[in-house]
Amino acid sequence: MNTSEVNGHNQIKGKIRTIHTRDVLSEIELDTAAGIITSIITTSSLKTLGLAVGQEAVALVKTTQFALAKP
Repeated sequence: MNTSEVNGHNQIKGKIRTIHTRDVLSEIELDTAAGIITSIITTSSLKTLGLAVGQEAVALVKTTQFALAKP
């Protein structure tokens, strides 16, 4: 999937702040105008996408529901 296949409202652009790589899963922090977004993807996908700290990236939101709770 590329960003042209997704509604523009579901995309949040930013710059990769940190990447924590593990054997199977990797955690990526994306610094955006809305704040920091953390995504967990497979390490295989991380390598396939060629993502690196400092690169521009787009967070694609694929859910239609969020839950809120009092702290």
